[in-house]
Amino acid sequence: MRKLVEFPLEEGGSVFVEAESLAGEVTRGMKPRELAGEASQTLEAALTRVQPAAVAIVDRLRALADAPEEIQVEFGIKLSAELGAFVAKASGDANFRVLLRWKRDSSPAA
Repeated sequence: MRKLVEFPLEEGGSVFVEAESLAGEVTRGMKPRELAGEASQTLEAALTRVQPAAVAIVDRLRALADAPEEIQVEFGIKLSAELGAFVAKASGDANFRVLLRWKRDSSPAA
């Protein structure tokens, strides 16, 4: 079930995010403000949980013997009031979409 979750920001203020809820709650007859939950951590702290995954992927690909010149990693992030941020299933069975590019010099050797 999805619900609005208020994530506080480290610099002050907050942001409402449509997030997954682990609990099945009855919401009929509730006012919009009552439907919103409050996150147990800041948005920045929640995003810190998925940062190591992105860093690990890029670091590992940069370490290839023939390392690509460009690395693009795409993944979805879901937010939960209870869990914070986690990597979302993107499409099919994939959680990460990785694109590597090598640019070869097309001019003939001198």
